[in-house]
Amino acid sequence: MEVAKFVTLVALLSIFFLCLHLITKFVKLRKKPSLNLPPGSLGWPIVGETFEFMRESGKGNMSRFTRDRMEKYDPRVFKTSFLGDPMAVFCGTAGNKFLFSSESKEVQLWWPSSIRKVLRTSLVTKVGEDAKLTRKLLLTFLSSEALRNFVPKMDSIARTHLNTHWRGKEQVVVYYTTQLYTYSLACCLFLSIEDSIHVSKFSSKFEVLVKGMLGFPINLPGTKFYQAMKAADEISEEIKMLIRQRKVDLEEKASASQSQDLLSHLLVTPDASGRFMSEQEIIDIMLQLLFAGHDTSRSALSSIMKYLGNMPQVYEKVLKEQVEISREKGVGELLQWEDIQKMKYSWNVASEAMRLSPPVASAYREAIRDFTFAGYTIPKGWKLNWTTYSTHMDPAYFPNPESFDASRFEGDGPTPYSYVPFGGGPRMCLGIEFARLEILVFMHHIVKWFKWDLVNPDEKFKYDPLLEPENGLPILLHPRHV
Repeated sequence: MEVAKFVTLVALLSIFFLCLHLITKFVKLRKKPSLNLPPGSLGWPIVGETFEFMRESGKGNMSRFTRDRMEKYDPRVFKTSFLGDPMAVFCGTAGNKFLFSSESKEVQLWWPSSIRKVLRTSLVTKVGEDAKLTRKLLLTFLSSEALRNFVPKMDSIARTHLNTHWRGKEQVVVYYTTQLYTYSLACCLFLSIEDSIHVSKFSSKFEVLVKGMLGFPINLPGTKFYQAMKAADEISEEIKMLIRQRKVDLEEKASASQSQDLLSHLLVTPDASGRFMSEQEIIDIMLQLLFAGHDTSRSALSSIMKYLGNMPQVYEKVLKEQVEISREKGVGELLQWEDIQKMKYSWNVASEAMRLSPPVASAYREAIRDFTFAGYTIPKGWKLNWTTYSTHMDPAYFPNPESFDASRFEGDGPTPYSYVPFGGGPRMCLGIEFARLEILVFMHHIVKWFKWDLVNPDEKFKYDPLLEPENGLPILLHPRHV
């Protein structure tokens, strides 16, 4: 009973001090009426417009939150407040270009404290020269030149996954089943974990972590954030054990090599300054990449499967391209880098799916000094947001934006800074090439092995916090014989 009273008291004090901090920030902002701030509404004290934002996200209408305010206030930039922080939302190609090209000048990376507390010393929290050195080190493994050698392995994992979880099934729930594929790939290429039971155990913990990452960071039993922190600690402990065993294996030159996966790469490779990452840094980087490497990709694959299921003509063109690639290969021969480069139409289809249904809808920055944009003053310390929907659904950049049209990506493709599912500038997603490979390898096999019907062709997608189908996108499978 005494323990319960103590926990309740701590909870009340935590909430009190959080509210006091947020109210103080809100009052300070109200005391600066002379600033020419962007138009918009800061919403309610403390919560701002958080609930409106989350309500639209839950309905699958995240674009409405942005588009309505662009029309009401200013299509270039407007102000709002999210999780207690005043925020300027930058819109259009000019807004994207400014934020992407102003890193370390006017802005720096920022994420809500809930995400920063979960991912700790990963790239989410690094800025300036430290971030540049870490990105450069990671890109030596995640670049196209390095990943091309892993294409056959990725192909092998895709075949095993489809044989195990798809072949012989009448119905599959895409969102949850593709999670096993994307996570198997991430575990294999990053940590050399290939045991299916180990992969499944890891994956279930990430499901808990992701659901609690975005929200008020109240770390008390019963909250989603508490569960996310607990899952992060459990995953971190497992990665720590893998690191220590890998160090032994590398020293003894036993069952490990310096180039077998990302873990070995980080253990034996210093950054450009000559510094090796600490054990905690490697753990946190792995946590971030495992999260990004499997959750965003299954979101993308789910939307691709939906569009292919709803549009037979697009499916047939993808199938034709992939069959032609297969005909040039021997029986059982694995895909190579050169084969991936021939999948141009398939990647256009994937790109259009991610334009209409981006796995991550937005990202954040923070103003590190006062600056002016579109004639408005953006104060130091304000949080800044860019969103895919301000350009992805703008007819000025994509005529008939709600229609699926893979030809948009032919030739020179979209207007610069208008297509941004992977962000842009020095903070562009590190895993863009990894995502391209895992998506195309999956598409290569899925269209050759199956046709499918959507159980609910009108199933909606929502953000929680990443894009996901409301019911997991169940489909009825029809085996093909190609």
